[in-house]
Amino acid sequence: MTAIDELLKRNYELGNVVPGDRSSAKPSLQVAILTCMDSRIRVFEIFGLKQGEAHVLRNAGGVVTDDAIRSLALSQRKLGTREVLLVHHTNCGLEMVTEDDFKDELEADTGLRPTWAVEAFKVVEQSVRGSMARLRHSPFIPHTDKIRGFVYDVHTGELREVDSAESQAA
Repeated sequence: MTAIDELLKRNYELGNVVPGDRSSAKPSLQVAILTCMDSRIRVFEIFGLKQGEAHVLRNAGGVVTDDAIRSLALSQRKLGTREVLLVHHTNCGLEMVTEDDFKDELEADTGLRPTWAVEAFKVVEQSVRGSMARLRHSPFIPHTDKIRGFVYDVHTGELREVDSAESQAA
């Protein structure tokens, strides 16, 4: 049995027992959460979310990329979200690579060098601050007053808020 077959079996066995309101694409809490694709971050569980309450976006590192801005612009402008919760985490895979080394590896394997940024980092708090700043300065994101960033500890489950660089300078 493949992993996909196993997931389909679980879905069938679960049935329609997931709580929440499925009547609208607009999240009832008017919040979008951007986090890493790391499977240790169980977004619905750690925030006690029900279906229909939040948009959840995931990518490598949970960083604000052009595609994340695209999704968040749609979320805010067309689907009514007003807050953005960024969740990066400890022990992230992006801490274990460098921009140039990974691009070199891909180029050696494929003959093509990626045009996109890897967004590798060494200090997770700096990555959170950079992501918050990108959102706050994006002309496509109209609601920037309620953007908050956190580091999730994958071992303890603790969420630690990261002050933005702008609030630290004040």
